[in-house]
Amino acid sequence: MKKSPLLVLFLTIFIDMLGFGIIIPILPIFTKELGAQDYQIGLIAMIYPIMNFLFAPLWGNLSDRYGRRPIILTSVLITGTAYLVFSQVSGLVILFISRLLAGVGSANISVAQAYIADVTKPEERTKVLGYLGVAFGVGFIVGPTLGGYLKSISTPGLVDWVGYIAAGMSLLNFILAYLLLPESLKQKRTDVVFNFKVVTGIVTELRKPSIRELLLINFIFIAAFMQMQMASSLMWKEIDGLTDKQIGYVFAFIGFATAIVQGALVGRMVKVLGEQRMLSYGIFFMITGLVLLPLVGKNYFIPFELIGLVFIALANGCLTPSITSLLSKHAAPQEVGQALGVNQSFGSLARAAGMGISGFLYGVNFHVPFFSAAIFMVIGLWLANKFSRASSHAQNVILNPKA
Repeated sequence: MKKSPLLVLFLTIFIDMLGFGIIIPILPIFTKELGAQDYQIGLIAMIYPIMNFLFAPLWGNLSDRYGRRPIILTSVLITGTAYLVFSQVSGLVILFISRLLAGVGSANISVAQAYIADVTKPEERTKVLGYLGVAFGVGFIVGPTLGGYLKSISTPGLVDWVGYIAAGMSLLNFILAYLLLPESLKQKRTDVVFNFKVVTGIVTELRKPSIRELLLINFIFIAAFMQMQMASSLMWKEIDGLTDKQIGYVFAFIGFATAIVQGALVGRMVKVLGEQRMLSYGIFFMITGLVLLPLVGKNYFIPFELIGLVFIALANGCLTPSITSLLSKHAAPQEVGQALGVNQSFGSLARAAGMGISGFLYGVNFHVPFFSAAIFMVIGLWLANKFSRASSHAQNVILNPKA
């Protein structure tokens, strides 16, 4: 595999995550500065994952027919346009439109994953997908800190420099992809039609036993992660007394830990544990981190809260590349893009769900979002064991067809 396509894909995912990370510390504040009510802040935050939900399977589906390269180029252009719009936001309607466009463009992650599946051997796939996970972590490190700084130097009442920098990076991404990204799909599907049957696609994939367990595990993990993320910001500010700047640093630590885990450990872990065992280990790490975070308190924030976040990073490193790789192996060869697109869409729905219920549960008690997420991860552990048993049975049937 040539290095240049992987670097271009790395940059694509990095910019997607950078755009999301930049928004985390400034979107609620900026939205309120524009006169929004609390419920409007939630609606504007949710439109991004909802658009991911709608468009991820569509991009994946279309990439199976027209190829990965044109879809990646188109989605990068849409993302750049979204940031140009964001740079000129002066009202809630334009802000909503900019976040909508960003959600449409950034739904290209499944296509990048399908590209990796096209050009890697099955035994190498989890490791390479782990490298793409580094882009998530790096974007999450740079995003929150950069967003706060760029907002501080922007024109009063605007976030123009935030938009300009992000749009410029999207332009650079488009140029590199156009020059360096060859087409990876050797056999294109001709039976794919342009449609928005997202729910139908999800239902179809959920009817496939091995695919179903993997999709549900991913849904539970992402929803739990979003509950943790939303509740943590409130808890760190209101309970632990952190400033907004300090909260940004904590988010950067999460990204840094995630990048280290996925860049340096995933390849070694998959060799030792295998993808199926990594599912169970990842869920165990996630449960441990979720339970630990709300129990630490401000007096022991360092180091124990950071240790809890390392467990979360380990969970992400185990679960995300393993689920993606296993999906690509269990899907039919001509439907890899579609399966990964449905997974991305399902994950976006999980983000919206996690964001939607986290605030409500936090209002009951700040412990509740973390503990409820941990309980759901226990269900994920049951699903992982079910998947492992089914896979072992299928392998035995292949090796011993008369048994």
